[in-house]
Amino acid sequence: MGQFPLTLSRFIIRSQAEHPGATGEFSSLLSQIGLVGKVIAHDLRRAGLINILGTTGETNVQGETVKKLDEIANDTFLRAFQGDGLVCALGSEEMEQMVSLPENWPQGKYMLLFDPLDGSSNTDCNMPLGSIFSVLKYTRADRPPTEGDLLKKGVEQVAAGYLLFGSSTMLVYTAGHGVHGFTLDPGIGEYLLSHERMQIPERGKVYAVNEGNRHKWTPGMQRYIEFLKTPDKATGRPYSGRYSGCLVADVHRILLGGGVYLYPGEVDKPEGKLRLLYEANPLGLVVEQAGGRASTGTMRILDIEPKKLHQRVPLIIGSRDDVETVEAFTQGRA
Repeated sequence: MGQFPLTLSRFIIRSQAEHPGATGEFSSLLSQIGLVGKVIAHDLRRAGLINILGTTGETNVQGETVKKLDEIANDTFLRAFQGDGLVCALGSEEMEQMVSLPENWPQGKYMLLFDPLDGSSNTDCNMPLGSIFSVLKYTRADRPPTEGDLLKKGVEQVAAGYLLFGSSTMLVYTAGHGVHGFTLDPGIGEYLLSHERMQIPERGKVYAVNEGNRHKWTPGMQRYIEFLKTPDKATGRPYSGRYSGCLVADVHRILLGGGVYLYPGEVDKPEGKLRLLYEANPLGLVVEQAGGRASTGTMRILDIEPKKLHQRVPLIIGSRDDVETVEAFTQGRA
């Protein structure tokens, strides 16, 4: 008789037992993120039936059109942590300023940064979407957290991960001891351990990038993409192009099979498009914990000192060897 699969809650309890000083607060936080995933997945399944597709007519702090589901997902995260005593501050890609939860301070020892619905341009065409989260510690008892307390390097994250909404719903996270993936069984309403200690191959055969932006890239980046398309059996080229328009889905594919995802800076916009705190840092921690690499092309993502809440950054992430090759091209060494 096969062993019954571990649920997320059982896995958390088992992991907590391995750390004698654990108080259970982080376990509760992760369980709550799992609940957020269930609620968003439920909304997405009914999206075409309850008039929540399309846009609200507003733009977010990034200047992007706000999809109705963006707003719903953002509110779901906020409601999940109000009054729970776990999180004392929240930062979202959809909100201009930090949200303080004074009712959770000083007992709440965590701060949460999140992208509530990544790939929302996919909502109207039934393609993959995701949510990304980053967990920071806050232990000061002399004052409540301020926005500056959220501006921490990626190496200071205590946990990070993502929810993927596709043919199945997955929760993937790391707390600094490997990367673990759970798949939601809608029949029983539980996340079951499906991918324990995920490891990304050192090199892959897939690249994900929006090639419609090629004319905006630096010569080094343009040369790298041409390099990937040039046949060479010794290095496994050409690579296959795979780009979904959802960062979470593309990084998840590469996490499982290897390769590289690129959203580079542009000649006229060297800071890139993706957000450091809500996207690059959490996914960078996940990929590094799985043996991969996350870079701007010139430096490690997790070493960047954030200057503002919605800071943008170029992102090159995936298999270690592939990312190092990109760095050689962007730095003029190849």
